[in-house]
Amino acid sequence: MLKGIPAILSPELLKRLCEMGHSDKLLIADGNFPTHTVGENAHIVRMDGHGVCEILDAVLQLFPLDTYTERPVSIMEKVPGDTVATPIWDEFKNIVAKYDSREDAIGSIERFAFYAMAKNSYLIIATSEKALYGNIMLQKGVV
Repeated sequence: MLKGIPAILSPELLKRLCEMGHSDKLLIADGNFPTHTVGENAHIVRMDGHGVCEILDAVLQLFPLDTYTERPVSIMEKVPGDTVATPIWDEFKNIVAKYDSREDAIGSIERFAFYAMAKNSYLIIATSEKALYGNIMLQKGVV
């Protein structure tokens, strides 16, 4: 155990987070995301039994968001015509606001563009999140 590091973050995840460089992308994926298909070139860390929000909060305690881009955080837009509620987005906003003072740090990306961006992620964390549209991508900044 180490002091100051959230216990939810495994040694493997900490290693991968440390390996990431400026502008590398990290996707925290919900349980429905095609993690292994989209992430065939990414490092994948499984965190079954955990939700996106608890992981997001733990990661952002250590992970600097990119200050050289307007929106270092991205979520997947709803498919046009989809009326499903997305209360997890409000949770995302509250968590990100704890670590980044920009009001518009979170941007949304069309579904297939989000998949394309995810294919270039360095790291994908696969969760058991059940919320629909519960995926969030972070772009790493500098310390």
